[in-house]
Amino acid sequence: MSQSDTVDRILDAAEQLFAERGFSETSLRQITSKAKVNLAAVNYHFGSKNALIQAVFARFINPFTRILRDRLQGVVAESRKVELEELLQIVTSSVIDIPARNSKSLSIFMRLLGLAYTQSQGHLRKYLEQQYSTEFRLFMRLLKDATPELNAVERFWRIQFMLGATAFTMSSSEALGSILEKELGVKTPVIGIVNQLVPFLAAGINAPSDESRHTSAEAASAG
Repeated sequence: MSQSDTVDRILDAAEQLFAERGFSETSLRQITSKAKVNLAAVNYHFGSKNALIQAVFARFINPFTRILRDRLQGVVAESRKVELEELLQIVTSSVIDIPARNSKSLSIFMRLLGLAYTQSQGHLRKYLEQQYSTEFRLFMRLLKDATPELNAVERFWRIQFMLGATAFTMSSSEALGSILEKELGVKTPVIGIVNQLVPFLAAGINAPSDESRHTSAEAASAG
């Protein structure tokens, strides 16, 4: 077995087990057993469990950020304001355009992304911020320009709500699609789910800010 084959087998086993059980609940021995390699191979190629987790994410994030960066930079080059719904469409379409290794790739990626925020994986969040800071800063700049009425705290929380809704919906897309087909007889491809999701996210992010709601309530009371 070549070194590249060994690495791929370890990564394939790790991403599946992490998605099914979580990061903390998955041991290196479980991964080596599924990959049919010894523990020394994991230590040789990755050095630690944290490094393995980061490598699993890199397989998804690297192609995603390349696609996203090209599309965001293309918009910036046009020297125009990007509306929020268009910005979200760019991000979500970049996710579904990641070359898939198998039919479960998208749901696994979104499941892992959700776990990165719900489990104690500070090293992973730090790694993602460091490795992909260029794309992150560009997205945040465009998002801030598209939501000037929000303050920093409101924008922070709405981004978290957006990530949560997106991770749940896309990681459960197959199950949700089956429910819809069973109950209403409608088949929905992934792009159809995205087309439903984007306007929902945009409406939530663009909801009136705390300050504007209070101002409207005070004006109504005064009237």
